[in-house]
Amino acid sequence: MAEVTAADVKALRESTGAGMMDCKKALQETGGDKEAASDWLRKKGLSKAAKKADRAAAEGLIGLAFSDDGKTAAAVEVNAETDFVSRNEVFQDAVRDIAAAGLSAGSAEELAATKLASGESVDERLTNLIAKIGENMTLRRMARLQVSSGVVAGYVHNAVADNLGKIGVLVAVEGEGDAAALTEAGRKVAMHVAAAAPLSLDVDSLDPVVVDKERAVFAEQARASGKPDNIIEKMVEGRIRKFYEESVLLKQAFVMDPDKSVEDFVKDASGGKAKVTGFVRLVLGEGVEKKQDDFAAEVASMAGQGAA
Repeated sequence: MAEVTAADVKALRESTGAGMMDCKKALQETGGDKEAASDWLRKKGLSKAAKKADRAAAEGLIGLAFSDDGKTAAAVEVNAETDFVSRNEVFQDAVRDIAAAGLSAGSAEELAATKLASGESVDERLTNLIAKIGENMTLRRMARLQVSSGVVAGYVHNAVADNLGKIGVLVAVEGEGDAAALTEAGRKVAMHVAAAAPLSLDVDSLDPVVVDKERAVFAEQARASGKPDNIIEKMVEGRIRKFYEESVLLKQAFVMDPDKSVEDFVKDASGGKAKVTGFVRLVLGEGVEKKQDDFAAEVASMAGQGAA
């Protein structure tokens, strides 16, 4: 049986909401594979979460920048050690400058080497800030969207200043029409993306591995009902359709008007002249593991229950 650490159990419990001993058993049954353990819990009906929820660990800011013509936008994540730094105006100015430089960069690596107006590169700017503020800082990632016609709109959630905050979203709206109207529609969709966290723009761009995994989980759950195979197949297909409606941006019910899909909202808002062709959603610290805290009491409790 695979050796399971208390830290592994804690991480799985935080991502699934299942009980501690259930998480321990799931890890043991799956050889310590966290993703497989999460699926095991779901199949047993023990997981309270429909999908893994990565816990934000790093501090810092997400920054957005937009070109003057509104056709290009960039989003960057710049990390620091404490939340206190995100309220520092010097750090905020640096993130703004880095985001603006991202308008002409194709990757985080390229952006790191890009020269700012001050003459220093992004890397050099951060190195100087580390010496000045006394905290480690890093450019973690960036994304850029561009349209040939239309606009790229954006929204920042938990903003600490203009275009700076904890969640940053960009939405590309391709098409013809009044730029201000398209920007407003795109901003509303960006607010939707911040709240609904879609996995992809459309069904075709969904990761096939994710779809196959969902199908396997639904099939296992359906078989537990004891229904015949032909009914199980229909149940699974129904669940997959529901999964698409919950996970694909264009099919999701628009949060500001649930009677419409996001796709229909943009179509109506633009008079049928525009559509969403892409989006970016950056969450501060997403996927970065937190510093381990004191788990001694739970370790002792888990060990005691396991020995019983």
